[in-house]
Amino acid sequence: MLTKQDILRLIEEEDVRFIRLQFTDMLGAMRNMAITTSKLDDALNNLCVFDGSSVNGFAGVEESDLYLHPDLDTFAIFPWRPHQGKVARLICDVYTHDGKRLESDPRYVLQKVIKEAEEMGYTFEVEPECEFFLFKTDERGNPTTEPHDRAGSFDLAPLDNGENCRREICLTLEEMGYSIETSHHETAPGQHEISFKCADALKTADRIVTFKTVVKTIAQRNGLHATFMPKPLQGESGNGMHLTMALQKNGQNVFYDGNCENKVSQTASKFAAGILKYTPDMACLTNPTVNSYKRFVPGYEAPCYISWSESNRSLLIRIPSSKRDGDRRIELRSPDPTANPYLAIAACLKAGLMGIRNNEELPPSIDVNIYKLSDREREALGIKNLPISLNEAVRIARKSDFINELLGAEFASSYLSAKEQEYGEYRQTINQWEIEKYLIQY
Repeated sequence: MLTKQDILRLIEEEDVRFIRLQFTDMLGAMRNMAITTSKLDDALNNLCVFDGSSVNGFAGVEESDLYLHPDLDTFAIFPWRPHQGKVARLICDVYTHDGKRLESDPRYVLQKVIKEAEEMGYTFEVEPECEFFLFKTDERGNPTTEPHDRAGSFDLAPLDNGENCRREICLTLEEMGYSIETSHHETAPGQHEISFKCADALKTADRIVTFKTVVKTIAQRNGLHATFMPKPLQGESGNGMHLTMALQKNGQNVFYDGNCENKVSQTASKFAAGILKYTPDMACLTNPTVNSYKRFVPGYEAPCYISWSESNRSLLIRIPSSKRDGDRRIELRSPDPTANPYLAIAACLKAGLMGIRNNEELPPSIDVNIYKLSDREREALGIKNLPISLNEAVRIARKSDFINELLGAEFASSYLSAKEQEYGEYRQTINQWEIEKYLIQY
C-alpha cells in the first residue's frame, strides 16, 4: 500500500512533472485531468474538482462539481513519455460535493459488488485475454481497415509483421508492473492477443483500461492504428475479451474440490449457473455496442448460445483444465473489449454470487459440436441463444431486476438510454450492403 509520502518521494526521485488524474465514464472511455506537481498536494488531499456535467452519465449542470480521490496504489509512470519531466497517473474514485461516492462511477459499481463478495468471505480474481487488431494508416496518419499482416494463429515473423510492436507493448506493460502471461498472433489477419496474470477484480479492471491506452499509444508510435472494435473485418474472427475467474476463501480456490471426479466444486457450479442465468441481462454490459453482436455468428469461435462445457471451446462458459492442484477456474467467452471492464466484471461477480446464494443448478455440460445441432435439438436440451442485437440486449436489460440492483435505477436508466440512442443512430444508417443488395434489385 502506497502512502502520500511514498508518492511524493517517487515524484521527486523520478523527476515527474505532470500527473494525470484518471477515471472512466459510464461507457468505459478513459478521462483525465492533468495537473503539475505544484498541485499534487491538492490532489492527494482530494481537493481536485471537475465538471461532472461534461461527462456522459455523471451529473446534471445543477450539481456538476465532482471531486477526484486518487487511489494511491494505482500510481504509475508512463514509460513512453519524456525521461526528463516524466508523466505519471493516478486512477481516481469520483465523489460528490457532499463527500459521497458518485453512484454512476463505474469503479464504485465494481467496488460495491466486491464488498458483497467479501461479506460472504470471498475475494474475486480475474485474468483477461484481450484481443485487438493492428491496421495500417494512410499518408495522413488516419486509420485504414487494411491489416498490418496476413498472418494467422501463432504465426511468427516474417508472416507476423506485428511482432515487434506487440513485443514493445509487452515490455512497456512490464515496465508498468504487469506480469504478462502470453502474447501471440491471433486467427485473423492483423489480430493479436495479450493476456496478463490474474489479479483481484479491481486491479484487473484498472489494468484493462490502462492496457487499452498502452496498446493504442505504442501502435501509434509504430505508425499503426490499434482497435478493440469487436468485428472490424467481415468474414474474419472478431476481438474478444475472455474473462477467466476464480473465487478465493481463506487463501484457497473454492472452485476446486479434490473429492469430485472433475475437481469442480459445487460452489463453482452454482457460480457458473448464476452467470448462465443472467447472461441475457448483462449482455448490454459485456457486449455494449452495435458491432458487438456481429461477432456472435457461427464459424468464428465466438459463442452464440447460452451453454457450458469443460472442454468445448465454442461455448459460452468453459472450465479449463489445470495442471496445478487446488486450482480451478471458469472462463466466460462472450465479453468483448469495448465493454467497460468495471461494469462487465461487476456483472460477472454479481451473477455468480447470486448463483451461489440461490443454489442455482448448472445444466448438463454440452460436449458435442453445438453448431451441428438443429434448432429442435438445441431446444430439447434447453439451450437458448445469446441476444442477437444491441436492441434485444437493451430491451432485456430494461426489464431486468438484476441490472437495476447492480447499477441502481438512475444509473441503469442513463446507461440504457445512451445505448438506445446508439442503436437509434445505427437504424438510421444506410450501409454499403443495403445499397448493393437492394438498389438495383428493387
